[in-house]
Amino acid sequence: MRRRLPVFALALLLLAPPLASCGDEGVRAPFAESRTPPSLDVRFQPPAGWAWGYVKVGDDLVQRYGVSAPQGAPRGQILILPAYGESAEAWFETARDLNDLDYVVWILERQGQGGSERATPWRDLGHATSFAPDVTATRAMVTAVIRPNGRDPFVILGAGDGGLVALRALEEGLRADAAILSSPNFDIADLPRPKGELIRLARWARGLKLGFMRYPGQAGWKREGPDGVAGRLTDDRARGAVQQAWQLANPDLRMGAPSLAWYAAFYDVVDATGRDLKRVDIPVVMLDAGQDVKALPRPQGEVCAALPRCAETRYPTARHALHLETDSVRASWLKAIDDTLRTAPASPAP
Repeated sequence: MRRRLPVFALALLLLAPPLASCGDEGVRAPFAESRTPPSLDVRFQPPAGWAWGYVKVGDDLVQRYGVSAPQGAPRGQILILPAYGESAEAWFETARDLNDLDYVVWILERQGQGGSERATPWRDLGHATSFAPDVTATRAMVTAVIRPNGRDPFVILGAGDGGLVALRALEEGLRADAAILSSPNFDIADLPRPKGELIRLARWARGLKLGFMRYPGQAGWKREGPDGVAGRLTDDRARGAVQQAWQLANPDLRMGAPSLAWYAAFYDVVDATGRDLKRVDIPVVMLDAGQDVKALPRPQGEVCAALPRCAETRYPTARHALHLETDSVRASWLKAIDDTLRTAPASPAP
């Protein structure tokens, strides 16, 4: 491996985009109001009363969040942490459904994704040197913005690698009444290089301040890129087209492959989370996809077994994006979320 690194470094430098535009703050700035794609079905549009906001902790990037409330008195709150590449807009249908069940829905987008501030001038590059800012922003979002009242249940839902952020926040002291992990990703199934090699290269590149580059051959966002069905994330054609539709209408939301440093940060937080699972003393509901091309199944079972209070359900025919799956799968998934909120005993407010 040591003999290959200089050649790999040269390849990275040759493939690196020019840095002339690094000072363009406008390109990196957070983005709030999105344009609704033309002809988008109403169920995929913003829920009634949807509002955007920003959260920022110290010198970390500004992260965008959104919120909507039910028409009547709420009987609980849920914070959703989307997976890599997803913006809050991809969760609008789920937010509507949960509002109809009388829950307040919050969605916090990840650092450098969706409408959040970018760390680089390439807006479609998911770049992070650490997941720690995501974890810190999640804790701040709950304590300073959501502020659970201690009477109604509060649940955190992490999707994909958002499940890692949720677990790490709980390990670091975030209080919730229950957690839901939807297709949680504790080991990536579609790596561009064997895992051990990629981790070494990613950490090496991050250490040399070259972590902002993608692995050679991985691409940015493309107009002709696959939608959710072509990407094997869902079998539902209407839902599978939603994320691409929002990105076509809103260039600021477009996301391609992650940076090398993002891979290093991912496996850093996998290691840290795995060491501290016993700290998560609340009920955890893990909802897994049987046909997942993004997350490997074995680590999901191992994590659930290591958690003090975890129940795992696997949907045999489902693909990774359970919130975008066909009605037959998604109805059961949504019921599991409702059941978790209904049965979670509200803990006293801090």
